[in-house]
Amino acid sequence: MENTNVKNWDNDHFMHPWEGMGDMGQNERAFLETSDGVYVTNDKGQKLIDGPAGMWCVQVGYGRDEIADAMADQARKLAYFSPFNNTNTVAAEFAREIAKRAPGDLNHVFFTTGGSTAVDSAIRFVHFRNNLLGKPTKKKIISRQKAYHGSTYLSAAVSGKERDRLWLDKPDGLAHFLPDVNPLMRGPDQSVDDFLDEKIADLENAILDLGPENVAAFIAEPVLASGGVIVPPKGYHKRCIEVCHAHDVLYISDEVVTAFGRLGHWFASKDVFDIQPDIITCAKGLTSGYAPMGAAIFSDRLIDSVSGDKGQGAVFSNGYTYSGHPVSAAAGMASMNIIEREGILEHVRKVTPQFQARLHGLADLDLVVDTRGTGLMGCIQCSYGGSKNGTLDQDYELGAKIDTACQSKGLVLRPLINMCVMSPPLVISPQQIDEMFYVLEGAIKAVT
Repeated sequence: MENTNVKNWDNDHFMHPWEGMGDMGQNERAFLETSDGVYVTNDKGQKLIDGPAGMWCVQVGYGRDEIADAMADQARKLAYFSPFNNTNTVAAEFAREIAKRAPGDLNHVFFTTGGSTAVDSAIRFVHFRNNLLGKPTKKKIISRQKAYHGSTYLSAAVSGKERDRLWLDKPDGLAHFLPDVNPLMRGPDQSVDDFLDEKIADLENAILDLGPENVAAFIAEPVLASGGVIVPPKGYHKRCIEVCHAHDVLYISDEVVTAFGRLGHWFASKDVFDIQPDIITCAKGLTSGYAPMGAAIFSDRLIDSVSGDKGQGAVFSNGYTYSGHPVSAAAGMASMNIIEREGILEHVRKVTPQFQARLHGLADLDLVVDTRGTGLMGCIQCSYGGSKNGTLDQDYELGAKIDTACQSKGLVLRPLINMCVMSPPLVISPQQIDEMFYVLEGAIKAVT
């Protein structure tokens, strides 16, 4: 079959996420057809390192027969069950294994179809709980500029990437956004400590101005991934949760990207940032991207407050046809087994210093404005003339040029306007880390 036909079919019929309407039907996307380990191969036979691990998600790498076999075996035994009326062993077992690894009393796993529906479910539960507790006005969700929490109606409403909100409606009055937490944006004479104090004051002032009786939750990514791998100042999350709990505001930790090993731990909230959230949302690495699945994980305290006699006979009428899907659960169990058996969390912690050193080693290149990251997450922000205030058109053009140069040299990036984002499969070797940054450095120099 001629590849031209397939390209036409893609442009004519496959409407992609974040589809640019001006280029509708005229895109020249790379076709990725096969894969192995940290590499993908395009339709021309070129082998490339998968720098973003698909979409932050292929934790254990490609070509894992163990996961494929587990999915196939489960599909043959039972491809589907209705979670509304029945249950299944592998789904129950997976929920238990997630709860065992989640911090503190986060023991109640509500399976969803992905990260967006996990965030939706978390927000709906927070509202549901406050209604049962006789707090009908306590509904506001506080978020941050540059935060990304999903593209369903509620999750998009609490996402703070301004260009994603230009042409789409959102529920009025649900979300309140705090200023950018990126230390790069602090004042020219402002220390990081002073910037941190300012960000904590932003949160507390917002709660007081809105009224604690009206604020239900603060939702925060441990690292603002799609915002450009923004790493808040040290101590930020711990101080935020203290402010929240002082005013009876719940803390939702959105670990859709950071959970399941991205920072070298099953969950980053407690082990990396020393906080005990009320709710964690997760997806992506939950199944290593081999099947769609997400989850909202609720604390015993929250569930106990609205269950039994306290439940008043209410039904939490939220859920999905594919909640706890047995094939996805089998993929998740197999991925979890690989991570533990091969010591992948320990591997991430071992190679992180090299990854971050190579990342920050590109800081002196002419186009580079900032380098930032943690764990196996990194971002290199570029701009013409080294300014952090290039025009939007210039930034898009620059990012596209670097992306094209990387692909020609054997590396898939995730270009976020003028930001080169990397989050490779967690199994990446030290040699492959060097290869990845060697290609990226060469691409930036070529564009310069």
